[in-house]
Amino acid sequence: MKTAAPPPVSDKELLSMKVDRSTVSGIRRMLSWCRRLLFCWFDGHEDAGLVIDSESKQLDRIRTIPFFAMHLAVLTVFLVGWSPVAVMTAVLLYGIRMFAITGFYHRYFSHRSFRTSRWMQFVFGCLGASAAQRGPLWWAANHRVHHAHPDQPADVHSPVQHGLWWSHMGWFLAQNQLATKVTRIKDFARYPELCFLNRYDVLVPIMLAVSVFLFGEWLGNADPTLGTNGWQMFVWGFVISTVALWHGTFTINSLSHRFGTKRYATADNSRNNFFLAIITLGEGWHNNHHQYSSSARQGFRWWEIDITYYLLRGLQLCGLIWDVRPVPAWVLNQPSSKQVDGDANAEKIAV
Repeated sequence: MKTAAPPPVSDKELLSMKVDRSTVSGIRRMLSWCRRLLFCWFDGHEDAGLVIDSESKQLDRIRTIPFFAMHLAVLTVFLVGWSPVAVMTAVLLYGIRMFAITGFYHRYFSHRSFRTSRWMQFVFGCLGASAAQRGPLWWAANHRVHHAHPDQPADVHSPVQHGLWWSHMGWFLAQNQLATKVTRIKDFARYPELCFLNRYDVLVPIMLAVSVFLFGEWLGNADPTLGTNGWQMFVWGFVISTVALWHGTFTINSLSHRFGTKRYATADNSRNNFFLAIITLGEGWHNNHHQYSSSARQGFRWWEIDITYYLLRGLQLCGLIWDVRPVPAWVLNQPSSKQVDGDANAEKIAV
């Protein structure tokens, strides 16, 4: 028995089918884009396997959205106003997280200038991650590259090689800086908890932001005379504090290799800068640091204020850290204009 042939499809029906297919294809592309958007913001390993030109300075327009959005969010201060408690919270969180970057991300994970327990190591990593400057392995690996090739073409944030703006913030917004240089940080990459924190580094800042908002809501209800609320605390305690923290930290890559005094004749353009030392809790003594980077102390002289070092000594007295590396006497006794050749061995340990 012959089967009846299907009725012919009209031109209108054909057009409808094409539109439907086009719509479905567009929806799939949109969902794929949204998936990548979410994953690249929350998963530090997303796109890490892509082959990207190492010399390229192309910005990643998707990953950089939160960074620029935070800067725009600063303007909402005109909507939420201010209160003494909100400003004090911003200052407090700036100081705590600056210490987490300078004391833990820099002097511990990058240079191993003291020792601690595995548990405290993870706590230090979480505190550093709260500054929203990527994970501890990514941060320390890039800093080790900086010390291995200071102010040379391989130094990705050298103002001498790449200009002031690029060294300040352009370099970490580029596509070729997304992946963690694991070969530079093998000593810490063997810890699964640090790898997790490094991969999902955005979790800690999100938790901090939510906590600050809830704290503001609680304060506003508990004591209305304080004149604060959740959104005000979020803007001051997280947004403004974080943006100020970012640029305070970035000045060490940019300004401290341009402006200040040069006590030691290091092979780079590092400088000592009192103002930068104040806003970064001691990191401004950058020429000292490049002269002997393995020390936990960067203010080599008594009058060179190094708040990070003072706080590390406090942690040492509490028994939370130990074997804090000092500045050797033979380094301190070197003529100011002479480079310490012996630091090459220390650099190999730290880098």
